[in-house]
Amino acid sequence: MILIKNGRLIDPASKRDEIVDIEIVDGKISKIGKIDDTEKYEEIIDATNHVISPGLIDIHVHFRDPGFTHKEDIISGAKSGARGGFTTVVCMANTKPVVDNVETLNYIKEKAKDACINVLQVGSVTKGFRGKELNNLEELFENGAVGFSDDGLPLMDTKLLYEAMLKVKELDVPISLHEEDPNFIESAGVNHSEIAKKLNLTGGAKTCAEDIMVARDCMIALETGAKVNIQHISSGVAVQTVRFAKSLGANIYAEAAPHHFTLSEDDVIKYGSLAKMNPPLRTAKDRDILIEGLKDNTIEIIATDHAPHTMEEKSLAFRGCPSGIIGLETCLALGITSLVKKNHLDLMSLLEKMTINPAKLYNLDRGTIKEGSIADVVIFDPEEFYEIKDFDSKAKNSPFVGEKLYGKVKYTISEGKIVYSDK
Repeated sequence: MILIKNGRLIDPASKRDEIVDIEIVDGKISKIGKIDDTEKYEEIIDATNHVISPGLIDIHVHFRDPGFTHKEDIISGAKSGARGGFTTVVCMANTKPVVDNVETLNYIKEKAKDACINVLQVGSVTKGFRGKELNNLEELFENGAVGFSDDGLPLMDTKLLYEAMLKVKELDVPISLHEEDPNFIESAGVNHSEIAKKLNLTGGAKTCAEDIMVARDCMIALETGAKVNIQHISSGVAVQTVRFAKSLGANIYAEAAPHHFTLSEDDVIKYGSLAKMNPPLRTAKDRDILIEGLKDNTIEIIATDHAPHTMEEKSLAFRGCPSGIIGLETCLALGITSLVKKNHLDLMSLLEKMTINPAKLYNLDRGTIKEGSIADVVIFDPEEFYEIKDFDSKAKNSPFVGEKLYGKVKYTISEGKIVYSDK
């Protein structure tokens, strides 16, 4: 039994914001209110001046397992998530082998049983990630896939995508889409601008590479009624397109990564390969439109796109190094520092995008704190100003090392068990 005392409960699902005590028994929230501390509790946590939130949910991570476990694996990725306040994550399917078959899916599900947090898995939309042949989505769903994505690669075959959307509509699960048309990308990972020239690249990724795909997919979503998630949105035009599609009635969700609402293309010069990602960092104007999209709920979800790589890989020349950065352990603090402290969002709105909204997208019985709910909880100090120094991830590829941010996770509780404490 765990007792949490005197914390500020912020629960976006119920809009509850008050000082309470919370009792956890047998993995569930048993009581919320004023509770006397007695000897029956195995752990009593003093949450005075701290926020108690539902455990964070990240719908976009790469744990590299199977196939690339020298970068990350399910166990280390889960530890990284716990340190960042996450109690549920959804892994992408670009492993080796790709998660296009039940055997690989079962391997991940079995290994996830030993993870300290709830690790879920999507299946690939196409066989072998080749974009040519639709996978057996129903079979993967029946064996535990929570949705579908070929993240890392765009789905260029419009007819195949239409068929995939019809199937996910039938299954009532989301399809998450990586929106970059390779015909408009000369060098991946950097915006097509003067910045690419400064890096001695012939060109970068044009914003229309994203805009064209988002426009197409919003219209197919409108036609099919499928639940569609636009991944790691980075273009201001794409944000406006999603807003328009929503106004027409499309069941579109959009996610923004912390690096896209925190940094801009100018930071590529500062951080080099640690600022290389797909889609790339865009202009300051694009970043500002993303923030407006977060404010008006065009973008309902914040997701990290946690992408571990070795420092040896990231030390290669910009053109030759892989794209992506880790993000689980800095996400909450970047949200507080870049959005809350700058008065773009309040804490309730920020946490909504990291708890109940991602839970709704993936039909999860998580993301809220109420009596009887699963005891997934994060306790953090929104005023603690601290330096990013190290990680529980196997990887270290983050441009935020050395940065000082607000918002320190103090405890993470997953299904009633303390899986991280800042002690």
